[in-house]
Amino acid sequence: MSIALIVHGGAGDIQPGRYDLCRAGCRDAVLAGWDILKNGGSALDAAMRAVVALEDNPNFNAATGATLNADGVVELDAGLMDGATLDVGAIASVTQIKNPILLARLVLQSPHVLLTSIGAERFAQEQGMALCRQEDLVTPAQLDRWRKGYRPGDGVGVSGTDEEKHGTVGAVAIDSEGHIAAATSTGGMANKHPGRVGDTPLIGCGFYAEDGMGGVSSTGAGEYFVRLLLARRACEFLAHGMSAQAAAESAIRLLGERVGGDGGLILIDRQGHVGFSHNTPNMAYGYLADGMETPQVGVE
Repeated sequence: MSIALIVHGGAGDIQPGRYDLCRAGCRDAVLAGWDILKNGGSALDAAMRAVVALEDNPNFNAATGATLNADGVVELDAGLMDGATLDVGAIASVTQIKNPILLARLVLQSPHVLLTSIGAERFAQEQGMALCRQEDLVTPAQLDRWRKGYRPGDGVGVSGTDEEKHGTVGAVAIDSEGHIAAATSTGGMANKHPGRVGDTPLIGCGFYAEDGMGGVSSTGAGEYFVRLLLARRACEFLAHGMSAQAAAESAIRLLGERVGGDGGLILIDRQGHVGFSHNTPNMAYGYLADGMETPQVGVE
């Protein structure tokens, strides 16, 4: 079975001066996940590792460097799905977790599916995960932007650029056994209402994976993705015989035409073919598959 991995760094209005940072971050994330796949590791581990690399990069709107809400607080969401077992782990509105996708993995391994806020952080401690300080997540650049009032172009890296946008990072992988996994993580919309949760931690909306169909990670105005269950719909397009690219394009076309939403998504089909599409000015992405010597990365 062909192995493949694709990542995104969010969809929005990417400023040209950030293109190189976005490409470099996506390349690093792809290589981090690829190292697991090429050594026979699981799609779940690869997707998670790629997202950890994006969360640790302050140029993206996830974990360290995430946008602040209206109260000046970083609130984080993440979700992870194993297409082989259909196990899911998701967390929402956490404020003291350095790598939300790692906590989502712990939830996936538990009887739970989705934990939120203080309860999710208590669960993290019960599982031996240390909490971080809020100050560890807030970068000087984001704090300065929040104090001045977020303006178009102020989004971290390639993520949402104002209160109408929703930056996210994500990864989808297929391993040598044909198993598929999807992972997504975000700081949400800049200046969002405290407690607001978008599509990122919601199964079938911000992420979905199922062996025999495919896997998807979404990024965009989350409320619209939720209304359409867009990640699941994109996988259904694959199941009905669409190519990976056609399925991605059809899902984003539906997003715009049916509910007037904006954003993008990445996906992998059951044969290991990748696809991506967006209706925002830009989306950052990177991917690597069997037969390729180096990752293909871009901002377009």
